[in-house]
Amino acid sequence: MVDHQGRFVWYELLTTDVAAAKAFYGAVLGWGAQDASTPNLAYALFIAGKAPVSGLMELPDDARKMGATPRWVGYVGVDDVDQTADRIKRLGGAVYVPPTDSNIGRISVVADPQTATLAVVKGLKPDWQQSVEFGASGQVGWHELLAADWQTAFAFYREVFGWQQAAPQIGQSDSYQLISAGGQTIGGIFTKLPTVPLPFWLYYFNVGDIDVAAGRVKSNGGRVAQGPVELPDGSWVARCIDPQGAMFALQGPRSRRDLDQAPATELAWSAEWGGITSRGRVVSKPRR
Repeated sequence: MVDHQGRFVWYELLTTDVAAAKAFYGAVLGWGAQDASTPNLAYALFIAGKAPVSGLMELPDDARKMGATPRWVGYVGVDDVDQTADRIKRLGGAVYVPPTDSNIGRISVVADPQTATLAVVKGLKPDWQQSVEFGASGQVGWHELLAADWQTAFAFYREVFGWQQAAPQIGQSDSYQLISAGGQTIGGIFTKLPTVPLPFWLYYFNVGDIDVAAGRVKSNGGRVAQGPVELPDGSWVARCIDPQGAMFALQGPRSRRDLDQAPATELAWSAEWGGITSRGRVVSKPRR
């Protein structure tokens, strides 16, 4: 049995156009879609192969009235949602959605003390939980926190989820701290640039060819905000925005190295829902 305590186990896309989102991510990542609605909630699953990748639901009307925009939300598996929410509050974080029994299990939407949001869950269906094999195509292969101060942020997550510092890779910057859960490296934390107004989590989806996937983003109405950018291990990443405005990223090999990086792009967003606020602009400039 795989211990999912402290690992990202689920993801959800909240969007303003479910049908358009299905078409976009199907074209870019090859995902299928499957209805998983309950009598009280319209809900769909994105499917990679035969495995569920994430949930998909309409951004509620009351959220839109408050200025919310589409977003990806990551869920971390915990043994006790109520105790975890209490611990987060005691450590200076916030609980935006109190522990609640939902269609996917008992959940709570929270924020760390630097206001980066995520969610915790217990009782997620076993066949929905993410595989620990990060290299699978179409799956989330990396989790990245742009923090106000990475050292303070890491101390918080270590206390709440038991995350550990992973050894840096060759060529890895000292300012980029790798994090591990259960002995597996799951992502990284770094201190954001001053031009990034608020901390946030960014999720990277695995693709077979970064240029092909980035081209599909653009040809299907999305935007490539930055990249492709080469990483020290030789892989490539691209940071993107879907047609409804949700931010996400791609990672994978690059077959066409003669292509230029995307020009610098200014990202703007405004979102506020139940105390979850993300307002401002990010100016992303590719490394030269």
